[in-house]
Amino acid sequence: MRNVATMKTTLSYGVALALTSVSALAAEASRAPVGNANGAAVEAITLTNGAGVSATILTYGATLQSLSGPDKDGKQADVLLGYDDLAGYVDHPNYFGVTVGRYANRIAGGAFSLDGKAYQLPLNDKTNSLHGGGKGFDKQVWKVASVRSGPVATLVLTLTSADGDSGYPGKLDTTVTYTLDEAGNLGIAFDAKTDKPTIVNMTNHAIFNLAGEGSPDGALGHMLTIPAKAYTPVDAALIPTGELKPVDGGVFDFRTPRRVADGIRDGRDLQIVAGRGYDHNWALDKGVTKTPQLAARLKDPVSGRVLEVLTTEPGVQFYAGNFLDGTLVGKSGHLYRMGDGIALEPQKFPDAPNKPDFVSARVDPGKPYHHAMVYRLSVER
Repeated sequence: MRNVATMKTTLSYGVALALTSVSALAAEASRAPVGNANGAAVEAITLTNGAGVSATILTYGATLQSLSGPDKDGKQADVLLGYDDLAGYVDHPNYFGVTVGRYANRIAGGAFSLDGKAYQLPLNDKTNSLHGGGKGFDKQVWKVASVRSGPVATLVLTLTSADGDSGYPGKLDTTVTYTLDEAGNLGIAFDAKTDKPTIVNMTNHAIFNLAGEGSPDGALGHMLTIPAKAYTPVDAALIPTGELKPVDGGVFDFRTPRRVADGIRDGRDLQIVAGRGYDHNWALDKGVTKTPQLAARLKDPVSGRVLEVLTTEPGVQFYAGNFLDGTLVGKSGHLYRMGDGIALEPQKFPDAPNKPDFVSARVDPGKPYHHAMVYRLSVER
């Protein structure tokens, strides 16, 4: 097993792409119609590499529907919670694998101000706006700009969000680019440009079980590492207090690998009580970076599958599926329960527009938004 020091030397996404571009192997991209939503045709695009890693993306919500790869014995499995068909995502939305925006995570009261002007967003999380306010990017049909095979298989999706969409200012032209290389790097790049000052915070909301989606033991036995010495504690409404609290060896300390289950039910920590487990943002030691760097490492000791999450953003939200209550039937008829999957969402901090000390989520004309992240799927034997 690699230690944290070794992980810090992980190749950046750009270097990994440069190495794989000279490979004799080629990744393939294919596309197929899967139905209609919002009066528009929806496609599924599958990217596949020569090592057995594949990813399927729906144009509805720019959604990562599946991510499959071999375990230490070569057995293939899909490691993402979700639905087998488009209807599940449309009729029973739960953010499985979707692109979230304009603003991922929570904004207190759905309210913020820019240049002295107040804006109000829809409230879809009790008293907060969550993941765009209920009719965000996850519920739109994106346009396919390009699909191509090659050393790196690539899908480019576009969406225009009108000025005033869900209360957000500015016309926003957005692009999500998915790439898969031969090293198992699934890259996701989010780009946006606006015609007036606004806020943007985009990410992917994949929920992982590296033992395989629907495995009976769930994901709480996974080993997690997060290179962060502080996290952002929350109030009863799951809004950050504004504090950066040291993890200091407690249940929020994942600087060395530890089993998720070891702290998730520790009711002595009032933050665990507030989140019904882990549903918090970690302030990554690396901060904002020009190229994606390590935000989290997840390993399933049984299958040997490893997921590394890299990002250019300063935070990562670790959510352990606390609100999965057995009412959703997912892929292959599996009933999803608390702890059946883990989300690791790179991001700006929650409620950053109302917290001056947090990294700003403001985007201005002529200064486009860019967030590059990577899901790197591999195996340790």
